[in-house]
Amino acid sequence: MDEKTASFVIAGLKFDLPVIISITVAMALVFIICVWMAHRLTMKPTGKQNALEMLIEFTNGIVDGNLPNQTGRELKFFSFVLFSFVFVTNQLGLILHVNVGGVTFLKSATSDPLVAFTLALISIGLSHFLSVDKGGFKKYVKSVYFSPYAALMPINLIDQFTSFMTLGLRLFGNIFAGEIVMGLIWELAKSYGILTMVPGLILAVIWMAFSFFIGAIQAYVFVVLTNVYVGEKLE
Repeated sequence: MDEKTASFVIAGLKFDLPVIISITVAMALVFIICVWMAHRLTMKPTGKQNALEMLIEFTNGIVDGNLPNQTGRELKFFSFVLFSFVFVTNQLGLILHVNVGGVTFLKSATSDPLVAFTLALISIGLSHFLSVDKGGFKKYVKSVYFSPYAALMPINLIDQFTSFMTLGLRLFGNIFAGEIVMGLIWELAKSYGILTMVPGLILAVIWMAFSFFIGAIQAYVFVVLTNVYVGEKLE
């Protein structure tokens, strides 16, 4: 399915407008929802405060399962923000996909490979940075690239690269495929009027529910693997 996206050029650099809008909207939504849920906190949480605390405990549990130490405590807020951002971004294309005249203005930013791989680079880069910060450069090189034997350095280098690639590809592939299938379902629904509209709408609702679940799972997997990679570097 050939999809055109709105873009603009500044100083010879091309900027993808749907990605910029999607990231901005996702950040704004995460901030607004968190502020709203945290408004007027009480000692006996109810309603929205309960939901916020459950989400925080959920992401804290991911960190504690992989980093039960000081580093884990330092990464709890990061993991909460990362999960919230990736989750909201994954769902935007389902809820607010905007296409005008065949040109896309809003979609899930994580359906763009550059965004997915940038998030993967941040996660992998964080694991390497913390390894150097906590153990020193010498220990980092020895444990990451020359463990358990120096002869395995080429394999360890490949392992680091494939960790980055699979982390980005997994996120991008699932969200991109979900939006492609949703687009095909809408094309089917419009193809023969009322004859295909009803079954098309039913399929769309089913696929949206499935894609919502996939988006949530991918956000969870992304945060889990981020903490796993950090834990591996700190062993």
